Amino acid sequence: MLQDPHTTAVEARNQLQLATNINISERTVRRRLGEANLRSRRPATGPLLSAEHRRNCLTFARDHQYWTHEDWSHVLFTDEPRFCLRGPDGRERVWRRPGERYLDNMISKRTPFGGGSIMVWAGISANEKTELVFVENGSLTAARWIDEVLHYHVIPFSIFAGENFIFMQDNARSHTARCVSDFLDEVGIVSLGWPSCSPDLNPIEHVWDNLGRRVRGRYHPPETLQQLREVLLQNWENIGQENISTMVRSMPSRVDAVIRARGGNTHY
Repeated sequence: MLQDPHTTAVEARNQLQLATNINISERTVRRRLGEANLRSRRPATGPLLSAEHRRNCLTFARDHQYWTHEDWSHVLFTDEPRFCLRGPDGRERVWRRPGERYLDNMISKRTPFGGGSIMVWAGISANEKTELVFVENGSLTAARWIDEVLHYHVIPFSIFAGENFIFMQDNARSHTARCVSDFLDEVGIVSLGWPSCSPDLNPIEHVWDNLGRRVRGRYHPPETLQQLREVLLQNWENIGQENISTMVRSMPSRVDAVIRARGGNTHY
């Protein structure tokens, strides 16, 4: 079990029987594991990391290991998540009695594609956040990224932030296109090279999680995409800057955690 923690009690029993020809029950396996303080628990989630992903994350962390809170305060962290109208978030629970598992009101209902979804973009920094931008009418191409996001939101924010402004974006194809790089160079915006598959490094991920919980926690959850849009906008405005600043101030700890994990997933 320690070599492969995903092994089930049934699989462990079968492996033992094949190796030793000793037949024991699944219950005995669970009891022995319990005596060793091993319990079946829900696993943590994280992106599937290749060796290259880990190398790049570790290199980034080492390159920025000595950045201070002041250094990180100049960075605008951005991302584009998608919010589904309906869909489980992995935290859902029900209170039920034995034998009630498949009662209609105990089942988590699934709808195709989450009942529809909305993609948004925003950025956060230690001192301010951007507006919440709704990405509509098709995919976000490099041209749209320049026209609809960089022109109208990032450039004005960079003027507000001052000469030390640094822009962080992930490695989505629309972000890494040559025309985007040329545009950023033309307007004098410095980009922070960012490793792929590293959501635990980006503090805005926790802000998105906060926003999602606020939406799901409403007494009357949104029932249409228009309602979802309104609720997202309202709750984005209600996320306090102190909350966001706390996330940004965690960057030195995030970098240290990646170094300790040698580029692997962390508790962030």
